[in-house]
Amino acid sequence: MLRSLDFVYVPTEDVDATARAYVEGLGGQLRWKVRGIGTTVACVRLDDDGPAILLAGHLHGTVPILVYRVDSYATAVAMLGGAGMALDELEIPHGPCASFTAPGGQRLAVYELTRPGAATTFDGRIDEPDEPDTGFG
Repeated sequence: MLRSLDFVYVPTEDVDATARAYVEGLGGQLRWKVRGIGTTVACVRLDDDGPAILLAGHLHGTVPILVYRVDSYATAVAMLGGAGMALDELEIPHGPCASFTAPGGQRLAVYELTRPGAATTFDGRIDEPDEPDTGFG
């Protein structure tokens, strides 16, 4: 059912400091950092092949969310629902997404890539802390 691990959503209270640590300490590349709707989200790539690390100021808790691509969102949601998983359905720029917590406490999500152009929407955009909230559009 799961095709690839495309994103790791990492909750953090200070996206700027965490992004800096990933770049300076781990050699990552900051692809974008966007401020909007009262939060900040940054995308860091640690290599060309692994999942994008999305540092998010709006996520609650400390456990990252592993976001897997699936071929069919409807099929994945039906299978997970049938297995008794409580799903939180939402939209991400790439397409429909549903997150859930596995029995061991791990946070997972599945999404279907229905908008492939979304992957490069924010490339190169780096919003600074003193800039006004321009939104995610």
